Amino acid sequence: MRLHSLQIGMPKVIPAGGSSEWWDKEWTSGFYKETTTEPAWAGYQGLKGDGQSDRRVHGGVDKAICVYPWEHYLYWEKQLGLNSLNLGAFGENFTTIGLVEGEVCIGDTFSLGETTLQISQPRQPCWKLSRRWKVKDLSKQVEETGKTGFYFRVLTHGLVETQQTFTLIDRPHPDWTLARCNTIMHQEKGDLESAAALAQCPTLSGSWKDTLHNRTLGTDNTKTDSKRHG
Repeated sequence: MRLHSLQIGMPKVIPAGGSSEWWDKEWTSGFYKETTTEPAWAGYQGLKGDGQSDRRVHGGVDKAICVYPWEHYLYWEKQLGLNSLNLGAFGENFTTIGLVEGEVCIGDTFSLGETTLQISQPRQPCWKLSRRWKVKDLSKQVEETGKTGFYFRVLTHGLVETQQTFTLIDRPHPDWTLARCNTIMHQEKGDLESAAALAQCPTLSGSWKDTLHNRTLGTDNTKTDSKRHG
């Protein structure tokens, strides 16, 4: 398990190109991140020099570092008809090897370089992923396939750099794989018993706890088009 690539970038304005396509509008995003081989400081709010344009749904302690498995890249290259997706194509900070959704769990805690990192939730991709790759339902496809990636919270800050290895320190909730969490959140919304159980997982992010709890109360207002997710 290792950090294959590291991406950092601040939000910027992407101008409209003047076409009539649905994706061709001016927008502001921190999605376009640059790969770096230099060590980066991982703090409790995220990586130094990295930022998000909408802090209501992106970033913060529970979503400090966005992660996407390198193992999914070949699938999406074929699915989207792209010859080669650049690393960081999903707006992730960490492109990893050996950390796929079916094999890691909520609360998994790893050491990486000087840091200690903990998985807080699967990622729910927002509309900006679709606009970036000009595929209108791409966010929905990502959710349906379960190839979502995930977020780390930072428990101990410090420097990280590419090719460092992840060492699993603790796995407090082995039953809650990210694949299972994705199924409960997106495919089996009627399974209220599982939703209630997952909402009680102590190391799950606050936003997922609230969403799942509200679902059991019949007040789930999760957007199916992922416009509010991150």
